[in-house]
Amino acid sequence: MAKMKAIEAAVLVLEKEGVTVTFGVPGAAINPMYAAMKSHGGIGHILARHVEGASHMAEGYTRAVAGNIGVCIGTSGPAGTDMITGLYSASADSIPILCITGQAPRSRLHKEDFQAVDIASIAKPVTKWATTVLEPAQVPRAFQQAFHLMRSGRPGPVLIDLPIDVQLAEIEFDIDTYEPLAAYKPTASRKQAEKAIEMLNESERPLLVSGGGVINADASELMVELAEILNVPVIPTLMGWGTIPDDHPLMVGMCGLQTSHRYGNATMLASDFVFGIGNRWANRHTGSVEVYTKGRKFVHVDIEPTQIGRVFAPDYGIVSDAKAALEQFVAVAKEWKAAGKLKCRKTWVAECQGRKNSVEFLRKTNFDNVPMKPQRVYQCMNRSLDRDTTYVSTIGLSQIAGAQFLHVYKPRSWINCGQAGPLGWTTPAALGVRVADPARKIVALSGDYDFQFMIEELAVGAQFKLPYVHVLVNNSYLGLIRQAQRAFSIDYCVQLAFDNINTNEEEATHGYGVDHVKVVEGLGCKAIRVHKAEDFAPAMKQAEAWMTEFKVPVVIECVLERVTNISMGAEIDNVMEFEDLAIGSADVPSALALLD
Repeated sequence: MAKMKAIEAAVLVLEKEGVTVTFGVPGAAINPMYAAMKSHGGIGHILARHVEGASHMAEGYTRAVAGNIGVCIGTSGPAGTDMITGLYSASADSIPILCITGQAPRSRLHKEDFQAVDIASIAKPVTKWATTVLEPAQVPRAFQQAFHLMRSGRPGPVLIDLPIDVQLAEIEFDIDTYEPLAAYKPTASRKQAEKAIEMLNESERPLLVSGGGVINADASELMVELAEILNVPVIPTLMGWGTIPDDHPLMVGMCGLQTSHRYGNATMLASDFVFGIGNRWANRHTGSVEVYTKGRKFVHVDIEPTQIGRVFAPDYGIVSDAKAALEQFVAVAKEWKAAGKLKCRKTWVAECQGRKNSVEFLRKTNFDNVPMKPQRVYQCMNRSLDRDTTYVSTIGLSQIAGAQFLHVYKPRSWINCGQAGPLGWTTPAALGVRVADPARKIVALSGDYDFQFMIEELAVGAQFKLPYVHVLVNNSYLGLIRQAQRAFSIDYCVQLAFDNINTNEEEATHGYGVDHVKVVEGLGCKAIRVHKAEDFAPAMKQAEAWMTEFKVPVVIECVLERVTNISMGAEIDNVMEFEDLAIGSADVPSALALLD
């Protein structure tokens, strides 16, 4: 049996489990792992500027490509606590990432040693498993168990904490016979599939709700196939956006309080049956349970048993991996269609398409204001970007408006932290997406505060040649919080504006505070500032040229009017519209209904 250090065995296991790159920051207590990775030579490393940034890079890496598992590494103490936000974001959205931390020697764990903290206890609420490995011989099996857990059932993150003396201890381990453990995934039965299809078939106005679990299971094609066989419209959740192309005739909009379409909400309210697959009934999708469920029956399919009935009790629940369930549903639907048992849905589908294609249900985007309204920026993005674009975004009015106005055509083309929504997530996540896919067209979308939170990670893109476009919509405000403060009749502690002593009073950005162009350039990247809508398309062309030439991130800063309220409300039947609605096609030139 081969003898090696425990941490050398861990690196060999990482390789066997498919890891080719990691994200992190070295430190004293984790240096043995960096030494082992250097000696091994087969696992790359991206040096983050902040350890939280490394955790979000790992998230972006996982979310970008089916089967990926991002790995983030940090030293003991604050490195682990910094990565808790990334673990929370991953856990909330069912994203597997592996967080590896160094730790003080075992003999010092109870002595309040320097940078010694019980990170496993801190991480337990936001991980599937968090452990401090106290026996060197257990190290390779802890990593084997980590990958097994991350892939089994509802995906999620794991933290492994390694005392430095455990890492350095010598063990016997045979990597040549090592095999990853088979993942466990519950599977819907034939009888369950028949029951669910029967219930749908009995309804008059059914909908399929496609959640993030469909994308996690790499089952989007099956979802579209099921919809087409049944001829039933689909409403994706925010995390499921892209499972069916936006311009597909059965894609009838998103439903919700914020990231939704007016026609999507109207169609949900008109339905009498909802078949949810891989979704959580998140409150920003549903609003109150009373409004969302009134007058309709529900089937809920989820990989996690405790999700069934968590928000409300469905009429029928199935515990299953989304792909396994969809395979069963498609098989039953095909048989029923061949036998002529499926109900005709032409009238219902035409009604849903009518709402989607009617100007009556569209929000105006064609504003000519200077400074720009955000709606016009998204219109410009739609006109300048193609179907292969991948968007990366997090919380804020920028993300909410993006979901209302942008178009997504493929799974994993909308990469978004849905439940946790940590500010600063976008930049490192976009870098993780780029590492996962060197060729993809990536456009990140941030408001000014999200952008400022982890702006230092742009230097990672410059150092490691990770180009992407970052559209920054700048109104120098905590816009979403300011809008929420309207309920309290305040506008308090949410303004980011100040008179920058290095900005001339004649400049249009005077009074907006941070000069993002100078900061971005100082971090080794490129930036363009846009004041007028007609300058956006040339800026995008310039950004693409710079990315080709310099291989660095390029920021397009769009200077917005200071105060804009984006459509949202407390119920799906009571969304407030703050701007003009469309009254003609000229008001919405980039709407799906008007695109070729």
